[in-house]
Amino acid sequence: MTLNEVVAICTNHIVLQELRGSGIRVLVGVADQDIQRLANSYSAAQDWVQKNTRSYWPDVHFRYIDVGNEVIPEDYAQYVLPAAIQNLHNALSIGGLWHHIKVSTSVETSVMDVSYPPSAGIFAMNTMNFMVPIARYLSSIGAPLLANVYPYFSYIGDPINISLAYALCTSTSVVVRDGNLRYINLFDAIVDALHASLEKAGAPQVPVVVSESGWPSDGDAGVASIHNAQVYNTNLIKHVLSNGGTPKRPGNPIDTCIFNMFNEDLKGGAAVERHWGLFYRNKSLAYCLPH
Repeated sequence: MTLNEVVAICTNHIVLQELRGSGIRVLVGVADQDIQRLANSYSAAQDWVQKNTRSYWPDVHFRYIDVGNEVIPEDYAQYVLPAAIQNLHNALSIGGLWHHIKVSTSVETSVMDVSYPPSAGIFAMNTMNFMVPIARYLSSIGAPLLANVYPYFSYIGDPINISLAYALCTSTSVVVRDGNLRYINLFDAIVDALHASLEKAGAPQVPVVVSESGWPSDGDAGVASIHNAQVYNTNLIKHVLSNGGTPKRPGNPIDTCIFNMFNEDLKGGAAVERHWGLFYRNKSLAYCLPH
């Protein structure tokens, strides 16, 4: 799979209708507020699958169902597994659709307690009770762990020890040595820390799919700029499309979705949260990326 073939959306039926016959591979998300209902009712899970995947399959090429976005270890975490993921997976088993569509959940990298060096990666104590069973279940059904990987936030959190070149994927020399592994970009290091965490959770075969990554084009006085957003996303695309994998998993392609299609002008929180889009609200292009 290549990066520019994947689009991540919520259950917007207008968008799903437009995707018919496009050949675009789709990651479709379960809204956080629906997780408990799908966990408590298998029939609700069947109905969700029918309305949001079966009704469009195979004209829409679904690849993943994402049960909640960054809900671990928050309030909805207790419903992810059991049983929302299980109910949706079982609902997909009718007709063998689960062979084509994998159910998972997306996590932020704070689910790890340690991520440096990458080989030391381990899930945090407050997420362990959720992440270990989820990782092992994903292994049993052949599904990946979805993760939102943002070198931008790592950099602004520790600009003294993390170089901008390492975060932007522009370094051409080794920055981090971890045993016999060599890292020239932070993206790979974060993904491999997740791989190490999965190994320690007893799920070494579970791959990591990057459900979100990107760089803001505005919103702070430092490194959020159109130039840096273009540089990061361009380098990320080239890296992912090379199918070189990571130092820990060389040769294994990294399915990756870039966040976001449009700037979210009405989004609350820090100003930087409104400037992750490839396009402005008026649909004009914020900056160009390779095709």
